[in-house]
Amino acid sequence: MRHRILGAGAGAAAALLLASCSTPGSGSASEASPNTLTVSTPTEPDSLDPTLANTFAARLVFTSFCEKLYDVDSKLRIVPQLAAALPEVSADGRSMEITVRKGVRFNDGTPLDAAAVQTTLERDLTMKASARAGELGAVSRVETTGPRTVRLVLKHPSAPLLSQLADRAGLIMSPTALKKLGDDFGTAPVCVGPFRFQDRVSGNEMDFVKSRYYYDADKVRLDGIQYRFITNSSVATANLESGDVQAAEHIDPSDAVTLKGESGVRVLHSDTIAYQSISINVRKNADTALGTSPALRRAFEMSIDRNALNKAVWNGQNVPDCGPLPAQSPLRVRPDCTAYDPDAARALVEKSGDDHPSVELMVPTGAAPQREAQVIQSMAQDVGFKVSVRPIDLVSGLDLARKGQFDAFLEGWSGRVDPDGDTNDIITTGGANNFSGFSDRTVDSLVSQASEADDNATRSKLYARAVARVGGLRPLLYLYHNRWFLGTSSRVHGVVYQPDGLPRFKTAYLTH
Repeated sequence: MRHRILGAGAGAAAALLLASCSTPGSGSASEASPNTLTVSTPTEPDSLDPTLANTFAARLVFTSFCEKLYDVDSKLRIVPQLAAALPEVSADGRSMEITVRKGVRFNDGTPLDAAAVQTTLERDLTMKASARAGELGAVSRVETTGPRTVRLVLKHPSAPLLSQLADRAGLIMSPTALKKLGDDFGTAPVCVGPFRFQDRVSGNEMDFVKSRYYYDADKVRLDGIQYRFITNSSVATANLESGDVQAAEHIDPSDAVTLKGESGVRVLHSDTIAYQSISINVRKNADTALGTSPALRRAFEMSIDRNALNKAVWNGQNVPDCGPLPAQSPLRVRPDCTAYDPDAARALVEKSGDDHPSVELMVPTGAAPQREAQVIQSMAQDVGFKVSVRPIDLVSGLDLARKGQFDAFLEGWSGRVDPDGDTNDIITTGGANNFSGFSDRTVDSLVSQASEADDNATRSKLYARAVARVGGLRPLLYLYHNRWFLGTSSRVHGVVYQPDGLPRFKTAYLTH
């Protein structure tokens, strides 16, 4: 049995979260090199298969072992990663040519070439249950025009496509491993990256070791990286203070404030493009108070004081907002928010004729989401709603949400560089992340037009109209944009923490 060191005050239940069995030779914590960085993160990835993965936790882990055609820099500008340069787009916007870097190998030694890129992208487009198919929906076919050149033939011009290739749709997998593992690729994934996958202990940790094939290996100074799943921020903070982990990702603002006053630790922050919202099940078969009544959805939103919520749960660190586009987006138009008005909310509840309309609020497990749900519960109950909170692990919650088996779901979205990633697939009909089941032809048309427009001014106006319409119909209630915190030991250097909220550990190193 392997036990974690906990800070003072951590209870027995927390200790159970941090203890697990390991098998000899698994490469897990007890055998880790002293030059391995141990990072705590509050959520476990759903899958390590880039075609199927659908959580922020997976995006975080991919940064260490699975690189993309493109990435973003500190100003959220798209830059080449596995691609040799930004793509060449045809004059009519209907094809995109990408040249891949020379001399790159996957972590199994397989060379990266145009054919490997083609294999990955075609899998993303055609695999059953692919979470990337919608993101690559503008692609008609993938061609190779040379050993290192790939051409994407498009159904129509697509302004967001490049940003998708700077996210999970741009993650490239080893064709050798794909042929060997098929649908089981996520059990032993092989990509290009500074570290290669070694082991996964479900519910506990993932281990990676330095890749001997990585093209930029001179910049990699760690022997390995280990991600531990610690759902409670205070427990993660205690582990950081004790030295059992050297970095704690996604810690609560209150814990960040505590850490800032201590020696031996640092706190980094990212003003992210992420947002938090409440999805409301508005499917035709959703026989719930909020699902059937636009007036009650309006009352529910008017009961929520976004500023008070931010102060009570997040120490005022987040940015209250009622739309999905972040402040960093040049296409953002600030939406006209529904004001906090408990008196008007009470009047709407009374007018509905529903005596204390009930709402079941599904919320991911964890101390901070629970606090947030309890504050929302109190605010809504103050105007006449009867709110129950249903804690659930994130993966199960996402599954129920996609099936429409919920009333309201408090959940976050890690945000995307292009506004299409914060709207399309989330508020458009049939989208994989359209948990509410919302369907509106006007919104669909606006988002579609925005994706095909070739100038930012036009796109900005179209997205503003789409966001305003969603704000009026309320299938989602946007709450705020996140500021995230990363605590590290003062021995840790070289971490890159950008506005996409994904800390990169490629250039990280430890001093002893």
